[in-house]
Amino acid sequence: MKPDASSFPASPDPDLGQGGDRRWNRTAQAADAGLRLDRFWSRELAEESVSREKIKDWIKSGLALVNNEKVLKPNATLAGDEQLSLCGEALESELIPLDRDLDIRYQDRDLAIVAKPPGLTVHPAPSVGEPTLVHTLLHHFPQIAGLDPARPGIVHRLDKDTSGLMAVALTEAARLTLAEDFAERRTVKAYLALVTGRPPAQGIIDAPLGRHPRIKVRMAVRPKDGREARSTFRTLWTTPKGKASLVLVRIHTGRTHQIRVHLSHIGHPLLGDATYGYKPEALPGLTVPRVMLHSFFLGLTHPRKQTPLSFSLPPPGDFLEVLAALARRPLRLGLTGAAGSGKSALLRALTDLGLPCFSADAAVARLYARDGEAFVLLTGRFGPDLAAKDGSGLDRARLLSLMRGSESVRREVMDLIHPLVAREMERFFLSQARTGIMAAEIPLLLEADPSFRRMVDLAVGVFCPDEMRHARLLARGSAPDIPALLDSWQWPQADKMRACQLVVDNSGPPEALPGKAQALVQAARDLMAHREERFQAWQAGLWPELAAELEQELIS
Repeated sequence: MKPDASSFPASPDPDLGQGGDRRWNRTAQAADAGLRLDRFWSRELAEESVSREKIKDWIKSGLALVNNEKVLKPNATLAGDEQLSLCGEALESELIPLDRDLDIRYQDRDLAIVAKPPGLTVHPAPSVGEPTLVHTLLHHFPQIAGLDPARPGIVHRLDKDTSGLMAVALTEAARLTLAEDFAERRTVKAYLALVTGRPPAQGIIDAPLGRHPRIKVRMAVRPKDGREARSTFRTLWTTPKGKASLVLVRIHTGRTHQIRVHLSHIGHPLLGDATYGYKPEALPGLTVPRVMLHSFFLGLTHPRKQTPLSFSLPPPGDFLEVLAALARRPLRLGLTGAAGSGKSALLRALTDLGLPCFSADAAVARLYARDGEAFVLLTGRFGPDLAAKDGSGLDRARLLSLMRGSESVRREVMDLIHPLVAREMERFFLSQARTGIMAAEIPLLLEADPSFRRMVDLAVGVFCPDEMRHARLLARGSAPDIPALLDSWQWPQADKMRACQLVVDNSGPPEALPGKAQALVQAARDLMAHREERFQAWQAGLWPELAAELEQELIS
């Protein structure tokens, strides 16, 4: 049975009508001017799954007030800045306490602070079929049962996927005071978010929000008719390639999906938030179980004592696992050395140990083939005579002759080939994005295009005495003058080794090289472990540091 329209305005509770029915109070903004009354309430109650037809029925039944005057027409137009009330039936389903674990961070006779897990809806609604946080609250705090038949104890909300701190009122007086504090922005709310890309170091997002014009369940930036929404953010950490970032967000208004819409609006949607623009292909191989948003800090005034209270909560395991996966980038080894030092042999040994490996020499061979890009470029530049007579691709002996006869030709060839090889190497590294350690053999890693050096984490030099190197080259059929020629096109071996972070000594017999490869892999693993330890230490110190900053803001 519907409530009596003549009696519901007198209820002292801003969220209750008579007999346990619901009542909603709102203030129309200037941006709402021209909006129909039923459309206004449909927007406001969309998250509670109240249909527009139901709202029309309530308005026609005399259950809507505009500036304390009854309005019976759903199509009545708002002028902006009105005080609005609507009364409707409470949820028909009975709230039954649910005996389930609850992480209670603080409790006294007036309020409790709880940690909401991800994946749990806060309160019942017609579209919610599963148990909610409210059902669990009723078990742990039975005294709240009489506060509100639909949302007992709830003074603010978090999205279903969002984890973190929530305040729960345990008395009616506390509920009224806390609800007003949240509405009047007298609280400090800060969230941690994992977002795509690299946002600015800090920023302010001042973008009004409203219901999406076509998709009911979504919000959108609405510059002309949206409600005021303001967020500030600070970027705390970004992956080395700028693919994702950890961001601290303060919300100064409490609009539905505010953080999600605002960060998407500036081009950095939250990881896992497909509703607002996240695309999994942006971070291949990364598993994201939910929208990566966590209510990290909550600062408020005690509703009875009027003393400041503040609470912080590090992110839960699933959030930290995604953060760790983003930080756990692969270690890319770049093998280099003088001609004949044994780079290719070391690469084969690493391949035998299971490492994904890239060979610049093999890439050049593909590029020089008849259908290769380098074949087209070089024959176009130096003439068709550069093609091999058997049609296999470039005549490499003729190309070498051209390069040794002219330094300018050699440099021109290198300037054409190196970007192509660098592109092939980048594609290889991207295809192995979630691999722990990978290696690439690049003879001119240090001398060539700087893009090669930027793509590797460690330059690994392969050393072999000059006499031994030259003997190996001659044994492979090189002309007597080739070893000296190739050496003249590279840095002196001593200089190359000094520029590398690690050096593998290949002056011993061939059977010793697999052991050297194993030692190299172990050194790389130790380095990765050290890198992860440093990140974990930084992360562990970050949470108390942020909490202290926000506590100071609350005090001031």
